[in-house]
Amino acid sequence: MSNTPETRLARPSTYAPGAVTNDDVALTPQPSEGRATVPFDLPGVLVGTAEYAEGPTGCTVLHFPEGARTAIDARGGAVGLSGGYQFHQAIVFAGGSVYGLEAAAGVSTELLHRAENRTHWAALQHVSGAVIYDFSTRDTAIAPDAALGRAALRNAKAGEFPVGRCGAGRAASVGKIDFGRAEFAGQGAAFREFGGMKVLVATVVNAVGVVVDRDGRIVRGNVHPDTLERRLPVEDYADSAAGAEPVSTLAGNTTLTVLVTNVRLPEFALRQLGTQVHSSMHRAIQPFHTEIDGDILFTVTTDEVELNGVSATGLGALASEVAWDAVLSSAE
Repeated sequence: MSNTPETRLARPSTYAPGAVTNDDVALTPQPSEGRATVPFDLPGVLVGTAEYAEGPTGCTVLHFPEGARTAIDARGGAVGLSGGYQFHQAIVFAGGSVYGLEAAAGVSTELLHRAENRTHWAALQHVSGAVIYDFSTRDTAIAPDAALGRAALRNAKAGEFPVGRCGAGRAASVGKIDFGRAEFAGQGAAFREFGGMKVLVATVVNAVGVVVDRDGRIVRGNVHPDTLERRLPVEDYADSAAGAEPVSTLAGNTTLTVLVTNVRLPEFALRQLGTQVHSSMHRAIQPFHTEIDGDILFTVTTDEVELNGVSATGLGALASEVAWDAVLSSAE
């Protein structure tokens, strides 16, 4: 979590005409393994990643072959979402902003073929996509497309969630109070079991805010240009309000999160679980849910076990700590 050249961003020459797109180069999907994997034990949940090194950008697919009930909590002023179903065979996170939504279409087509091209309503494959804006860290206009989505699905395996600068988090960054203060983040995950109740939280952190640990220490983002120390954005906003030079907070931010549990919950409780956990993440990401963030949390249940020893609220409190661990994992 140190402030090193590997975490600092280089200013790209993006936003000018003529950036390289998918149509300009021969792209081959590559594995996107990250620095490590987080093991998890949730039958019926597969995870796959793929990337275009030429971007660099990537996507992450969670595949539920038997389908899984879902609730969605979308916040902030810049949400990029397709689908939005209450039942899923797959959820796709991708870079490339609105153009990266094509990756979800590729996953949908791949699942259609796996279903032997059956189109009866009961055989339809429900796939949602959600995207981050990662163009601010790179010079290309290359985006995850249908081929990359299909590759990520084909790479999917059980029990392993890649973390680090990989998948949809390949070019993610945080602490964008000013471009020169931003740092790379990535994709994180954490898994815990509580008396047979299992919780997996995975997140792609591309926030305007900084990542904060449980001691209140900033571990990624908003490196002050004079002291080279990280500081809370609220301090910069307070200085600006008091007459200091205004800070130019960058647009193009989003944190994408998925919470998967094996606990069987009614529809209302499932939605509230997602709301509770999503709200808790402001402790780890400061600020969070701003007008220039497009934060989304998918809450998924495999409906295997009943609540054990705690209420749905208690499960939410436990899952909130797992979510904090997942955010920290994105910035290690």
